[in-house]
Amino acid sequence: MNQTPPRTGPVCRLLLAGLLCTPFNATFAEVPEAIARVKPSVVIVGTFNATNSPRFSLRGTGFVVGDGNWAITNAHVVPDGALVEVDSKLVVQIRVDSKSQPIQGDLQMRQATVMEVDKLHDLALLQFDGAPVPKLTLRNSDTVREGQSIAFMGFPIGGALGFSAVTHRGMVSSITPIALPSASAQQLAARNIASLRSGSFNIFQLDATAYPGNSGGPVFDTETGEVMGVINMVFVKGTKESALTNPTGISYAIPSKYVLQLLQRRKVD
Repeated sequence: MNQTPPRTGPVCRLLLAGLLCTPFNATFAEVPEAIARVKPSVVIVGTFNATNSPRFSLRGTGFVVGDGNWAITNAHVVPDGALVEVDSKLVVQIRVDSKSQPIQGDLQMRQATVMEVDKLHDLALLQFDGAPVPKLTLRNSDTVREGQSIAFMGFPIGGALGFSAVTHRGMVSSITPIALPSASAQQLAARNIASLRSGSFNIFQLDATAYPGNSGGPVFDTETGEVMGVINMVFVKGTKESALTNPTGISYAIPSKYVLQLLQRRKVD
């Protein structure tokens, strides 16, 4: 009896825009499960002032660690104390289950406190009030390899797409020093100069597009949902506005081992 040989080549589908080919053995099934595990632990980081309009201002993304009342974000997401408006307070917004909105849930605002800032690695540790929130598992990022598939989650374009976490997919295209070469001294950012003086370290270059609002969001394994890094910055050509109109598709993330070191210093389990 004749048997059909197994297919090992690409599966091609004819779409309106052309021919789309994907590897036959691609494991896309795990991605929805990973997103479902990560999403309840991703929070909005911002400031709240009852006299402002709007009262809430989104600054970036964060994710829950430790016992469920701690969150990690970027240091540049946290407002400088000297620049905080009177009557403004740092808050995180968490999506909780709701009978009225069983799919998306309701946003719940929690007051937050900055417990530590690691400016060199652009990380900040927050502690927030209220009931514990599901935490994410951190992986030692020394195991990450170039070419590895990743996803990251956050609130791109400052919440213009709504306050529901959005997921993007890509891969680790390079593991490279954070102090990137510049064409001229004028193009060296102060942050890069500080890194050079303090000792450079490797970050992940991602073949994926992050936007304003994604800063501080988790980069995670598409199979397990384990956090491997923290979205830190996007490569921009020209003005900041071009990040929206003409994105480069190149983003960067701080490896999760620096998050683990921060949590160990604070004795956060």
